[in-house]
Amino acid sequence: MRALTAVILTKNEEAHIAACIASVRWADAVVVFDSFSTDRTPEIAQQCGAEVVQHVFENYSAQREAALRMFEAQTDWLFFVDADERSSPEQAAEIRAAIAQTAHNGFWIPRHNYIFGRLTRGGGWYPDHQLRLMRARHAHYDLTRDVHEIVLLDGTADYLNVPLVHYNYRDVRQFYEKQRRYTAFAAQELFKQGVRAKPHNYILQPLRHFRWRFLTLRGYRDGLHGLRLALLMAYYEWRKYVLLGHLWRKSAQVR
Repeated sequence: MRALTAVILTKNEEAHIAACIASVRWADAVVVFDSFSTDRTPEIAQQCGAEVVQHVFENYSAQREAALRMFEAQTDWLFFVDADERSSPEQAAEIRAAIAQTAHNGFWIPRHNYIFGRLTRGGGWYPDHQLRLMRARHAHYDLTRDVHEIVLLDGTADYLNVPLVHYNYRDVRQFYEKQRRYTAFAAQELFKQGVRAKPHNYILQPLRHFRWRFLTLRGYRDGLHGLRLALLMAYYEWRKYVLLGHLWRKSAQVR
């Protein structure tokens, strides 16, 4: 059985996949878990020496859960990395040392988020811990969540120090495209939970989100860059409730 397998989830990531694979070559195996990309992602991944597995995408939680279950008999530890993230030799050394002798079944890993080309420290963008390193047979994903996945771990988790480098949003257009998807998933989750959009939500929730990002999480540390991000995230908080209202109105029409 392998000690550690790095798994990269992909969908049309030909611009990122080669560099991502190169950054995790220190793992015992690298698997590209692809959602039937229509670009050259699978071809490039194979050329880079990674194993490529095709799996139909349902949602983010289901995709990670499928990877866990597929490889739990082949590897002890699974390290999830997104295609727009990069590992490092320093991280490799820390992870190898951490899993060599531990009673924990998972590790939280910080991320350095580069947004619009800038390393972003405030507004909740750092340390941005993600539970990405886990014993495959002792981890599950909460399948009730379509996005912002939650790991259900059998046992305890500890925190590592060396960050993944995350090239999060290249520009405002990419930010718009990703947030549009995320807010649609988030609205669906609220709808499934029976949450209804009240009139004051359209005003108070965006204002609270802006205050949380810019003041509580110190987005102001990033200056005008931090202000713009806080305003953009507040807008998408508003959009989430707009979509939630649409879902309830559509549900009422069906009845």
